Amino acid sequence: MSRQAELPFFPRPHATEETARTIALGDRIVPYVLRRAARRTIGLSIDHRGLRVGAPHRASLREVEALLLRHGDWVVGKLDEWRSRRRPAPLLIANGVTVPILGEPHTLWLTNGGNRAVVDADARSLTLCLRTPAEASRVLEKTLRELARADFAQRLARHAARFGVAVPPLALSAARTRWGSCSLRSGIRLNWRLIHFPPHVIDYVVVHELAHLREMNHSPRFWSIVGQLYPDYLAAREELKRLAAQCPLI
Repeated sequence: MSRQAELPFFPRPHATEETARTIALGDRIVPYVLRRAARRTIGLSIDHRGLRVGAPHRASLREVEALLLRHGDWVVGKLDEWRSRRRPAPLLIANGVTVPILGEPHTLWLTNGGNRAVVDADARSLTLCLRTPAEASRVLEKTLRELARADFAQRLARHAARFGVAVPPLALSAARTRWGSCSLRSGIRLNWRLIHFPPHVIDYVVVHELAHLREMNHSPRFWSIVGQLYPDYLAAREELKRLAAQCPLI
């Protein structure tokens, strides 16, 4: 009776598997693609497609999500960077163009003058009095920054009183990916471009940053504090994201 030769057994390598998942990183629900493959370590990559996580087959979901939570700030920052790359074209500064101020479109007019601006809230107009057309962008930004500082200072004082805290120092920023920041040492910084948005959205950002005086994180306790003074913060947060994509580039 013949015997069939026995061939040695070699296990087949694991096939690559991809699954779509989500994770809460601070105040964000972040979707990601988990790709399991023959690799030794867990790796993160972010591009125009979003967050992708490569992990060995043996890595547990708990290990994957623990790594994401440890690097949450980096992940959110990189996602915002990619989102900000798709920016609108620079604002064309010319007669008849509209510029939003506190959520209301203001018609822009150019005239001769000494590099100053006149804002007529009732007529919803903004007149730039210019020595030369080349000064238009600088004068417009200077005017909007002045409006922003005055408006934000009032909101900060009002909401600080509601929180029962001293009014922190206010500074303006021009960050491309952050609308506000808070430091126990230096105070609160607000992006001057918030002046384009409706008052209730600005109020949300101010309350958000003031809440950091109590909790310097985005824990459930932090959001509980925000919710006490701004119950509809979830809707405002989504509106801020939508408006950010339409913010004029000056």
